Amino acid sequence: MAFGSLIIFLMFLSKATFEELCPLHRSIDVLEGEYFFLCFPGSIQEIFPSKTYTVTWFKESKGKVNLIQETQRLVLSGRLLEFWPIELGDLGNYTYRLSNGTYNVTSQKWSLNVLKRSKDSCFNTNHSSMQVNDAGRSCTLKCSAVPHSKNVTIMWYKNCNIYDSANKEELIFLNLTVEDSGNYTCVVSLSYARRAFNVTSTTELMVADDAAEIVKLEIIEPEETYVKAQIGKEVTLNCTVFLGYSGAASFEYTLYWANKNINSCSESTKEEYSICEKEDVVFNSGNKKYVSKLLWIKTVKEEDFNSNYTCLLKTPNKSRVKNFTLKKGNPPDLPPHVFTTGIIMTIFSSLVAVLLAVLSVIFRVDLVLFYRDITGKDDTVGDGKEYDAFVSYLKDSIPTNVEERKFALEILPRTLEQQFGYKLCIFERDVSLGGAVVDDVHSFIDKSRRLIIILSRNYISDRVMYELETGLHKALVERKIKIILIEYMLISDYNFLPKSLELLPSRRVVKWKEDKSLPLNSRFWKNLRYLMPAKASTSNMRSHNDSVSPTSEEGTQATSVYWESKTFL
Repeated sequence: MAFGSLIIFLMFLSKATFEELCPLHRSIDVLEGEYFFLCFPGSIQEIFPSKTYTVTWFKESKGKVNLIQETQRLVLSGRLLEFWPIELGDLGNYTYRLSNGTYNVTSQKWSLNVLKRSKDSCFNTNHSSMQVNDAGRSCTLKCSAVPHSKNVTIMWYKNCNIYDSANKEELIFLNLTVEDSGNYTCVVSLSYARRAFNVTSTTELMVADDAAEIVKLEIIEPEETYVKAQIGKEVTLNCTVFLGYSGAASFEYTLYWANKNINSCSESTKEEYSICEKEDVVFNSGNKKYVSKLLWIKTVKEEDFNSNYTCLLKTPNKSRVKNFTLKKGNPPDLPPHVFTTGIIMTIFSSLVAVLLAVLSVIFRVDLVLFYRDITGKDDTVGDGKEYDAFVSYLKDSIPTNVEERKFALEILPRTLEQQFGYKLCIFERDVSLGGAVVDDVHSFIDKSRRLIIILSRNYISDRVMYELETGLHKALVERKIKIILIEYMLISDYNFLPKSLELLPSRRVVKWKEDKSLPLNSRFWKNLRYLMPAKASTSNMRSHNDSVSPTSEEGTQATSVYWESKTFL
């Protein structure tokens, strides 16, 4: 305790010297992007005669105290903590600690507030001082932004325009005039690490002939003289007057609304009047003093839009007037419950639309087939074709293709022809022997609306290769036929197929699932009918009814959606 008291006493004795070495900042409000430094007053040699000591800086922010480490931007230089430059994140409380290994000295806290720079001005109104003088007197404005280093240049600005570039710390006015009023900003420039930095300070100088001269009628709200109003609604007009600065001499004034038949509003009588003025409200904003007088119009009428409402300020020397005019405003916003209901309905409608779109994609096959059934649509009328599809399949008699031949010669035609009314062209069944096979294949494919290719691992052979290549040419080049690929067996390697198959839409591939695909209402037959041309048939309606009401467990399982698309790589 005795040592701490001695330190405080020594610092007090050396106060003038310490301030000269390390000037105290007037304000701890600083602007972002500028050079700034913190330093502790006092002579370290007087506190610690020994030259062995350490200086440690700490920052307290959000309840946490952190040791400050030196960086390229934060420089610990003896008694100084320098910011090159200061940033918004540097806001907080700062302390230092001196230690010689035996004794520690900790300072009081500096509360540092970092302000944002103004985008529209060379200074921030919250980072300025005020000086009021009468005309005819002398005045000196001092640049408080000059840091400890004297190797700087100084430029003065008045209202953000260059005023004096003589590199001096003070502006001296020998005989002030009203025209000298304005915001004076000094910009101090210095360099560090080959970069230029600035420090600024601003003083607002007010010069008037007398105290009443600096009083002016100033509308705070609204900014315009036209006030929006609506018939049948109430409106309040606000007339606010600038009275001067806190601590300045007061003067007499009268503020009132000058219209006829305006009474004073009181809690007991205001309900009796459709229009009245309220009591003066005096308030401070920073170091400025204001008074506000409100005019309350209980119910706006049509004739009120043709009247002027006059706010009158009287001082011993002069009077000032400000007129207000009502203009019709926009219709009122929707009531909250109506707005909320509208938002809910909009969201609900959007969700329904999205759901319908998703369902239409998932069940597009069922929807198309249902549409064909109820409308009796028929795409085969008048197109000059004889067959609905030409069936291409493996024709070699090998032991492994018995089931495949049964599918091509029995299951496929029995279902498509007998149940759904399609007419197929199957070479072994419908083409007479003895003709030229190539010519017959070409002719019958021309007479067909679709080419059904039953793919399996044994499909490609000399007898079917021509059918496949002819169909691909007519589909991809001549655009005369559409190809439907049925993957009868699982195929793991498609390299044996022509590369031109890759150009076919993958959605034109259906996969046979053996027993699961047998029922008429299975996904396989629905997808196949979807790819076939629309054709009216009484069997179609019966098939649709079967798909809606399956009677067997196998049929019920077959209604599950299965649609596999495969590309041939």
